[in-house]
Amino acid sequence: MLIVGLTGNIGSGKSSVARLFKEMGARVIDTDQVARDVVEPGTPGLHQIVQYFGAGILNADGSLNRPKMAQIVFNNPEALKHLNSIVHPAIRAELLKVLADYKNNPDAPLLIIEAPLLIETQLYKLMDQVWLVTVNAQTQIQRVIKRDATTPRQVSSRLAAQMPQEDKIPYAHRIIDNSGTPENTLQQVRQIWSDTIDPPQAQAE
Repeated sequence: MLIVGLTGNIGSGKSSVARLFKEMGARVIDTDQVARDVVEPGTPGLHQIVQYFGAGILNADGSLNRPKMAQIVFNNPEALKHLNSIVHPAIRAELLKVLADYKNNPDAPLLIIEAPLLIETQLYKLMDQVWLVTVNAQTQIQRVIKRDATTPRQVSSRLAAQMPQEDKIPYAHRIIDNSGTPENTLQQVRQIWSDTIDPPQAQAE
C-alpha cells in the first residue's frame, strides 16, 4: 500500500503516465476532476464563487462558466488568489477523504494522486512519495501547441506562470522522463512498478 503524488508541468504528459499506471493496477485520482466536482451546482464551493464573483459567472443551467472564470482570473492576481482560496481547501478536503478510505480499505497496491499543483499547494506533504514527469522544453512546447491549438508565445506565457520543472526535481522520489517515445516511457513506468510493487524476492528479503 503506497500513496504517490504524481505531478509535472504543462505538456509533460503526466496524464498519459497516470493512465499507464492505472492499466497496471493502480488506483488513480485526478485532482483536475476533483476540482470540477467541488464547484458543481449545489456545492459550497460554487456558492462561495458566486458570492464573490456574482451570478454572471454561471451558465444558464447554473453550472460554472469555466471559460469566463478563466478570463476573469487570467490577468487578475487578486481574483485568482481568491478563487484558489475557495477551490484548493475544498480539493484538499476531498483528497483527505480519499486517502482515509484507501488506508482503511486498500483496493489497489498503489494509489496515485495526479496533481499539477502538488508541490505548489503543499499536497505533496500528504503523500508517501512524489513522482515527477519531466520533458525537455522543445517537446513540451510542441505538445502544448498541438494539443491546445495555441501559439508559441501563449505557451511561453503559460510556462512562465508555472513553478519551473527544475525546482520540482528536489521533491521527487522518482523521475519519469517523458521526452522520448511512448515505448521509452512505458519501459520506465514498468520498471518503477516492478521496483515499487513487485520487487525481486532478494530485495524483499
